[in-house]
Amino acid sequence: MHLGLTDLRLFLAVAEAGSITAGAARMNLALAAASTRIRALEARAGVTLLERGRRGVRPTPAGLALLHHARAVQAQVARLEAELRDHAGGVRGLVRLPANGAACAEFLPEALPAFLAANPLIDVLPEERPSHAVLDAVATGAAELGIAAAWALEGRSDLLGNPFRTDRLVLVAPRGHPLASGPALRLGEALAAEFVGLGAGSALQVHLVAQAARSGGLLRLRTHAPSFDAACRMVAAGAGVAILPEVAARRHRRSLAIRRLAEPWAVRRLLLCTRAGGTLTPQARSLFGHLMN
Repeated sequence: MHLGLTDLRLFLAVAEAGSITAGAARMNLALAAASTRIRALEARAGVTLLERGRRGVRPTPAGLALLHHARAVQAQVARLEAELRDHAGGVRGLVRLPANGAACAEFLPEALPAFLAANPLIDVLPEERPSHAVLDAVATGAAELGIAAAWALEGRSDLLGNPFRTDRLVLVAPRGHPLASGPALRLGEALAAEFVGLGAGSALQVHLVAQAARSGGLLRLRTHAPSFDAACRMVAAGAGVAILPEVAARRHRRSLAIRRLAEPWAVRRLLLCTRAGGTLTPQARSLFGHLMN
C-alpha cells in the first residue's frame, strides 16, 4: 500500500475539521479532487476510513488508527524540514502554532510582528483549527505550542494551559433589526434569524454549529464571509446577523448593534498550551515567553 504525504495531510485535515469541504479548503484543493483522493486512499487501504453523515465526517476505527500515524508522520516531517532549513544556511527555526479562530484572526496579528522582527531566524506558522484539534496537535507532538479555549483542556492531564487572552462572543445585527436591542440573549432565542456565517473551515463556525445543535436547532446561513470584518460589513448592510468575537465587532460598533450572549460558552478563556513535562525547543521557548508577556 502506497501512502503519499499529500494524502496523509489531506486525511489529517479532513478528520480534524470534521468535513471534507473544510479539509480540502485547508489544503487548497478543490472539493472534487479531495473527495477523489480520500476515496482512492480508502480503496488502497481496503477499508472505510471516514463515516459520512449529514453533519460532516468522522474517522472509523481504521481511520483513527491512520489518524494517529498521520500525526506522527507530520511531526517527523516537520522536524526534518526544520533540520534541513538549519543546514541550508544559518540556524533557522520554524514554530508551528495551531490556534482557534479568534486567536488567529484577532490576537496573533497583534502579538507576532514584534516577535518576528526581533527574531529574524525564527518563522512562526499559525494554523487555524478547532480547540480540540489544537490540543491533539500539541499532545501528539505535531506542534510544541497551541492556543485553545479553556473548556477543551478540561480533564486532560497530558497538557498544561497558561492564560493568554479572553475572547467573548457576541451577536451582531443591523440597527433596527428585531434582535438589535435588549439584554444578553441565549443562542436558542436567535435561531429563527438568518445568519452570515464564516467559512466552512473556520474553527469558530464549527463551534457555533455544534452549539446551535445543543440548543435544539440549526443556524440558517444565508452566506459565508471570509473574515470577521467582512462579516461585520455584510451584517451592517442587512444580510443577516452573525456571532463574532467582541473585539472584532467593536471595530464596527458605529454601524452595528452588539448584544452579548448569556451562555457560559460565549466567554472563552484562551490558553497557551504545552505538553505536560515536555521540553520546548529554543525557538518555541522564545515564542512562549513573548506570548506570555
